[in-house]
Amino acid sequence: MASGRPSIHHVPLTSREALLFEAGIKLGGIFHQYLGIPVSPKTAGALARSIESAVALQPFVERVRVRIVPARAGPAGRGRFGYRYVTAEMIEAQVTLRDGATRVVARLGYRADLRFPLMRVESVSGDRREKRPAPP
Repeated sequence: MASGRPSIHHVPLTSREALLFEAGIKLGGIFHQYLGIPVSPKTAGALARSIESAVALQPFVERVRVRIVPARAGPAGRGRFGYRYVTAEMIEAQVTLRDGATRVVARLGYRADLRFPLMRVESVSGDRREKRPAPP
């Protein structure tokens, strides 16, 4: 850039800020990508492991745990069609992200009192003295 000012497309973030953003993206992806997929008590574990494997491929992921609880939805069909589709109430997920000494743990879980799937930061640890990089 000729002006020497930072570009609007690149804002320097601390590792803490970047990991908090990434945690929200990963939990939001889990939630929005898998709603509506067919699931039964027999397939819930395999689906959860598949989601974990997919999320684990992404940058900064140290650990991911997913639980799908089909019993939290309405009645299932019968016989061959004895499944439900994944709903907001069924999904529980926790991601742990790490960049150097900074670690963020965030969780997705349905809050019955709010009737809403809430994403929250559980913990942030590491070097809290980290300074923002100087603009280029």
